[in-house]
Amino acid sequence: MTRTCPAARQALTNFLRQPARKEDADAILFSAKSFAAAMLAYYVSLRIGLPKPFWAIVTVYIVSQTSAGASLSRGVYRFAGTFVGAIATVAIVPNFVNDPIVCCMILAGWIGRCLFLSLLDRTPRAYAFVLAGYTTSLIGFPSVLDPGAVFDTASLRVQEICIGILCAVLIHRYVWPKPMTGLFTGKLSAMLQDARRLASVALTASSEENRQRREQLAVDLLMLQGLATHLPYDSASARPRRETLQLIHDRLARLLPLTSEIEDRVRSLNIERVATVDELTALIIDVGGWIAVEKPDDQHAEAARLIRRARSIQKRLGPDATMPADRVGANLAGHLAEMIGLLNDCDKLSQSMTASGRVRKAAALHGPELAKGYVYHRDPWMAARAALGAMVSILGGCAFWIWSAWPDGGTAVSILGVCCTLFGNVDTPVPFVVKYIVGSIFGVLISLVYSFVILPHVTNFAVLVAVLAPAFLFAGSLQARAPTAFMAMGITLTIPILSGLGTSYTGDFAASLNMAIALFVAVGFAAVSMSIFQTVPVDVSINRLLHLSRRDVGRRALGGAPNEARWTSLMIDRTALLLPRLRAARKAYADVVDDTLRLLRIGHVAGQLRKMVPQLKGEARAAIDGLLTEIAAHFRGRRPTTPAVLIDFDQRIERLTAMMEHCSPKSRLRIFDLLIDLRFALGASGAAGKGALPHDH
Repeated sequence: MTRTCPAARQALTNFLRQPARKEDADAILFSAKSFAAAMLAYYVSLRIGLPKPFWAIVTVYIVSQTSAGASLSRGVYRFAGTFVGAIATVAIVPNFVNDPIVCCMILAGWIGRCLFLSLLDRTPRAYAFVLAGYTTSLIGFPSVLDPGAVFDTASLRVQEICIGILCAVLIHRYVWPKPMTGLFTGKLSAMLQDARRLASVALTASSEENRQRREQLAVDLLMLQGLATHLPYDSASARPRRETLQLIHDRLARLLPLTSEIEDRVRSLNIERVATVDELTALIIDVGGWIAVEKPDDQHAEAARLIRRARSIQKRLGPDATMPADRVGANLAGHLAEMIGLLNDCDKLSQSMTASGRVRKAAALHGPELAKGYVYHRDPWMAARAALGAMVSILGGCAFWIWSAWPDGGTAVSILGVCCTLFGNVDTPVPFVVKYIVGSIFGVLISLVYSFVILPHVTNFAVLVAVLAPAFLFAGSLQARAPTAFMAMGITLTIPILSGLGTSYTGDFAASLNMAIALFVAVGFAAVSMSIFQTVPVDVSINRLLHLSRRDVGRRALGGAPNEARWTSLMIDRTALLLPRLRAARKAYADVVDDTLRLLRIGHVAGQLRKMVPQLKGEARAAIDGLLTEIAAHFRGRRPTTPAVLIDFDQRIERLTAMMEHCSPKSRLRIFDLLIDLRFALGASGAAGKGALPHDH
């Protein structure tokens, strides 16, 4: 027994530590805490006499998240959205109720505007706009039949929701809390390790392996930014500082295209002769060794030595380089120095994430001194398209309601408005609506069993909690898992309302049946209308992102959008947006991610060259200005990419390089570097057939 028990305990521990078992345990804990919060909110609502306490239960399941910080932030956003939506409803319905068509148009317009703002925000804060929209839908349309009670309805709804928010926040924050900070720092540490591996593989010019790493880094940066939004609300005492996280992001964002540039140079120098090829090779080997060693004692000192070596090679090759390969070697040495500095900065910053003092600036860091942070891609035209589609869907539902004089039409339209706002933030909302419908079917069946079989025999609150536990605990565990979250919402949002969890048992079968019919009609109509008016084909979405990226390259070539860090972060966000759409498009757009990163590099170099134009005079200035103007015309005009275009760009860069021989040494070296960067970014290095300009698909 003494030998068997420790072995059994160890086996049980290993079993529970498996990722699948840990996920199950987290889901069960989340479900239990959410159910406890829901019952607490229900009890409090009953005690203070609120007429529809089931809204407090619904709120708990909408607000609850797997981490304490996310639950609090979501609760804050929900309260703000609910409060604003209630005010808007009180302002709209009484003033326009005598003209139903105008009232419906104004309500639909408000809901569409809220959806538009949520799509432009693209942060977790967008949830406040979503709530402002569908709170108006939930209160406004049913209140059209009783406009005199709209203020009381809105006031009570805000109270019920506030109780649900408060109970959810208290339980998730103080009962076995799961802090966001630990999850965030763990993912950040893993991402920094992936970034070092990305840099290491770049030194071998293995582009196929690094393509996947760059794609993953773009997605991780977007995911990490979403998590970081919840950190100020987290329960952990020591949280990463916002400025530090922004500085880390800026360096990782620059590292992503930089590794692609280094790959191109290493691949080029493998087939060409360089005067100091042995010295460069030794430097590359030593940099790879420094990257591979995890946190040595003299890590920062070794990084400084490697940077000095790289700058020394760059200075020796740069001024007197007569062969193109030597210039590429000097350019590569400069990029290696920059990459080492970025990686070393990330290590320094990650070690001081929770430091109380200010982050050390340029004296200690090699990257940009001022933090910029993540930049979201925002497309007002696509947001307006989705908002207009939602308005058309809601107005279509209102037209059917008015034409048919359906008594429960207001309830159906209110549910339709919720669907249009809740699912309107994705290109193809119908699959999510279908999952919600499936969950609602289970929710209706369970509700009918509760309403007419179980609840009539319940005599006190403790028994009620016991009989509700199986359904809510099961649905809560499903809600904790991403694949079944929307189906679970169909269960948890349907049972409290349809079961009649009010102040007393009613058991009205006709009312329950009418509510179920209104629910399925509304959700079914939402699926049909959203497939017509709010669905964006994947081809349209991909080509829209590519078009905007090409347009912005042209703007930078002409001197617009001069902020380098902002440009880099914006293009990385667009890359992260492209990836799930490319998976949906399968193999039709195999090279789009590479094209987008190439556009990032072209825009980066074009913007820096444009800044150099005022420092030049005469023929060189006119030539660079003409090259940038031609680049802008090519990308903004969607001109087709042909071998002749590549050859023309290559020849113009060659002529510019010859002109720079007569410029001042300081300007000459910098422009040499930028012209080499531009040549590689355009795909015009070597022969024209080696690369291709990004094109519209």
